[in-house]
Amino acid sequence: MKISTILAGILSTALAADPLLMVRTLTGTYTGLRNTHYPNVREFRNIPYAQAPVGKLRFLPPESLPHSDKHHYSTRFPPSCPQFVSSTPSFWNLFTPYLLVENGDQNHTSDLSLQTGAEDCLSIAVWTPYKVSSKAKLPVAFFMTGGGFVTGGIDIAGQLPPSWVSRTQDHIVVTINYRLNIFGYPNAAALDVPNVALLDQRKALEWVHENIASFGGDPDRITMWGQSAGSASTDCHNYAFWDKPIVQGTFSQSGTALLATSSKDYSHSNFTFVAKNLGCDFPKDPTAELECMQQVPMTMIENFIGQYDKKPAISFTPIADNVYIFSDYAARAAAGKISPRPAIFSDCANNDASLAAWPSSNATVGPWQPGITAGTVADWICPTANTSIWRAANNITTYRYQYAGTWPNQTPYKWLGAYHAADLVMNFGTYFYSVSNATRGPSPLEIATSETMQDHILAFMKDPIQGPPAKGWFPYTYGGNVLRFGGDGLAVQNVSGYSIDGPCFGNGTYNSFP
Repeated sequence: MKISTILAGILSTALAADPLLMVRTLTGTYTGLRNTHYPNVREFRNIPYAQAPVGKLRFLPPESLPHSDKHHYSTRFPPSCPQFVSSTPSFWNLFTPYLLVENGDQNHTSDLSLQTGAEDCLSIAVWTPYKVSSKAKLPVAFFMTGGGFVTGGIDIAGQLPPSWVSRTQDHIVVTINYRLNIFGYPNAAALDVPNVALLDQRKALEWVHENIASFGGDPDRITMWGQSAGSASTDCHNYAFWDKPIVQGTFSQSGTALLATSSKDYSHSNFTFVAKNLGCDFPKDPTAELECMQQVPMTMIENFIGQYDKKPAISFTPIADNVYIFSDYAARAAAGKISPRPAIFSDCANNDASLAAWPSSNATVGPWQPGITAGTVADWICPTANTSIWRAANNITTYRYQYAGTWPNQTPYKWLGAYHAADLVMNFGTYFYSVSNATRGPSPLEIATSETMQDHILAFMKDPIQGPPAKGWFPYTYGGNVLRFGGDGLAVQNVSGYSIDGPCFGNGTYNSFP
C-alpha cells in the first residue's frame, strides 16, 4: 500500500474522531480541520452551495443543490473560478502576491488560464471558533473578494481570516467563490440573465442563511461584505434585492453599485466575437452559438480572452439589465427601492496608486500624483459620497471610514500611500505578510490599527444600530462623522467628511495623505 494512502487514512480517522470538526447541513455533512497555526479555529474549506455550472449549465443562473446526507471532507480549498493570469507587470504580481489567488506550480505572470481554476467552483469556506456551540448564534461576515470582476476567489493568503477569528472567538467568517469574466457576465444574445455572477452570490447567501446555524452562526446577523468588485457587488444587492435583503447589514469596502455598470455591450458583440473565434460562428442563431460555446474547453475560452490584445477590445463585466444591475441607481434610491439595512462604506486615501500602470522606470518617484488624486476622487470618493447622500435621503443608517495607513512592510514606495486593497490585510489580520523588499515586520501601531479596525467592524456585525456608536463611530452626515484608520500616527480618529467629500461638490480640496 502507498504511503500517501496510509497517511490519508490516518488523517481521515483523526478528523472523524473529533466531533467538533463535523457539521451537518441540509446539503450534506462536512468534516473540516483545526487550523495549524490557530488551534482555537476550525475551518471548512470547501462546501458547495450550488450545482457545478458545467455543460448545459455553463453561463446559466446557478442551480440549487438537492438535500443530502452524503459525507464530505472539507479540508482543501475549492478550485477558484476560471480566470486568466496576466503577464503584465503590476503592483500586485510584483509586490503583493499574497493578495492574488493561489496559482499552484505556475507563477503570477504565467499568461495562461489559472492552473488551480475549474468551472466546478461554486463553493464557500467557513471559519469558526473551534469550540463554538451550535446554539451560539455568533454574528457572521459573508465576504466576497474583489478582482475587477475577472479575478479573485477564496484561496488568497492575505484574505484568510483565522487570525481574526482566533483573536475574537466571537464571530464567524464565510468567504465565497463566484463566477468571473465571461463565465460570470456572459451577456450572450440567447441568455435572459447576463449577470449570473450576482445570482451566484445570492445563491451562496441563501445557502448560508439556511445552514449557518449548524456552524454556530446567527442567520439573522449576517453582514454581506465585499472589497472592490466584491464591494460594488455588495451594494448592487442593496438595490437588486432591496425588499428581501436577508442580511442585517452590508459593508462595501472600496466600491459602490456605480462601479458595476461598466459594460455597454447591449448588442452582445463581445460574446459573439469570442464564439466566432472559437469555432462557434452562428450569426443568425443565438441559441446554437450558446450551445456551441457550452462545449468549448474552459481553458481555451480563458486563454483566448486573456491573450487577445487586438481590436476590437473585448471585456466581460456587469451590464445594466434593469433586473439585477441598474442603469440609474439615483432613480432607484429616489423611488425608495434600496435596502433599509445599515451599511458601512469605506475608501483608501490614495486609492488609485496601486491601480495605475506600473511605472516602467524610476518607480521610487511613481506616477503623476495629481492624476492619482483625481482618479481617487472621481472613481471612488464621489460615488461613495453620492451613495451616502441617497441613503441619508431614505433615512438609512450609514457609517463611513477612510483608511490612511502607510507601513514600511506593506508599502514599498512612499508615493503609494494608502493604496487600493491596502486595508484588506488589516481587516483580516494578515499584516504579517510583507511586500517583497520589506526588511522588517509590522509595527506596534500597525497591529493596533488592524485590531481597532476589526473591533469596529465586529461592533457593526453584532448590532449595526447600537454597536458602532458605542465605540464612538456615528452615522455619516455630510461634513462629519468619518473615521480615519492609520493616519497621522493614530490607530483611529474622527475626521470631517467635508475634508474627504468636499471636492465632489466643488467646495474643498482633497488631501490623499500619500
